[in-house]
Amino acid sequence: MAISATQTPLDRSLTERGLALVNGKTTDMADSVLRVPLHYYRDPKITEIEESAILRRTPLAIVPSTQIPHSHDYVVRSVLGDSLLVTRDGDGRAHVFLNYCRHRGAMPACGSGNARRFVCPYHAWNYDTAGKLVRIPGREGFADVDLGSYGLVELPNEERFGFVWAVLTAGADIDLDAHLGSFTTELDQWNYSGYGYHDHREFESETSWKGALEAFAEGYHFPFVHGQSVIGQNTVANTHVYDEWGRHHRIGFPFNNIADLNDDPSQDWDPILRMGVIYWIYPNLILANSPVGVEVIDILPAGSPTTCMVRHSWMARYPATDDAQRAFYDEIYNQVHAAVRDEDFVMLPQCGEGVRHGQHDHMIIGRNEIGVQHMIRVLAGDLGVALD
Repeated sequence: MAISATQTPLDRSLTERGLALVNGKTTDMADSVLRVPLHYYRDPKITEIEESAILRRTPLAIVPSTQIPHSHDYVVRSVLGDSLLVTRDGDGRAHVFLNYCRHRGAMPACGSGNARRFVCPYHAWNYDTAGKLVRIPGREGFADVDLGSYGLVELPNEERFGFVWAVLTAGADIDLDAHLGSFTTELDQWNYSGYGYHDHREFESETSWKGALEAFAEGYHFPFVHGQSVIGQNTVANTHVYDEWGRHHRIGFPFNNIADLNDDPSQDWDPILRMGVIYWIYPNLILANSPVGVEVIDILPAGSPTTCMVRHSWMARYPATDDAQRAFYDEIYNQVHAAVRDEDFVMLPQCGEGVRHGQHDHMIIGRNEIGVQHMIRVLAGDLGVALD
């Protein structure tokens, strides 16, 4: 069984637990197997509830802070079909706006960069990086319109723990402390705001967003899906240290080099050097930490129960300072992205096919898949789906 998260900080004790599991040829386990009805993954009504009651009401990490490091930096991304404009204004404050002009609804911004004004391509209404409407061409046609009342619609947002978070419902409340609870301490120690943003790619996959997230919560599949890559060759299969913080969890996947540790005082027991430290931040975010950086894997439904959109970003623990370092990080990101895209997301659409066409009434999740069980229990509980 997993030890209480409140007793397991990110220090030598985590490495000691991992080494004990490796030496014992076992892993942290759930109390029993879990049977999950197939409709949990494929029912369109459940998908509607997921979006309306969970994904549009819960704080989501929209972009890493370091993607918009300077005043007037901005980035546009699509989240659940909404075009979002994330900016840093002249005072350094981050904002998340709906990227729709208040006149006729066209999109004032596209792509990313640094700009003081966003000009709607339809009638050239101008907005600044604080979302204010600052100019209307042909002003006499709108003489009675107060510019201060027609800025871009801002979503509830906060910038903390190295990310810009938002709730995708205008006028709703955002409370990260309530959402993360004691997990805030675990996140804060990484200082993600000091990392260097490097790159991201997005792609769509024919699999459930929940099933896709589950791929990052167990190492049972490592030798079969990742056997020819760094993950499969450098990580102990079917072995992990597991801890929960309410809806969120942490999994430590031991590297092979953990077995080299002994009583030599010169050895480094830092867990980040001895295991991949993976977080699930409810409901849709994976943070996969390595000694050199962090993968930010953001997975959301994409129009159907068994289609998802994946946004895979990478940040360097130490920001690049020259072209050689940037090229080195390019190589790292290309490797980790290939593992996600060409290994995990080559296998996962087969799971999606099985979910769509399977005639068995449930899936079975093993005791050794404790992180997967946690994801399912949390989301099924919020959705009102009964589990065995």
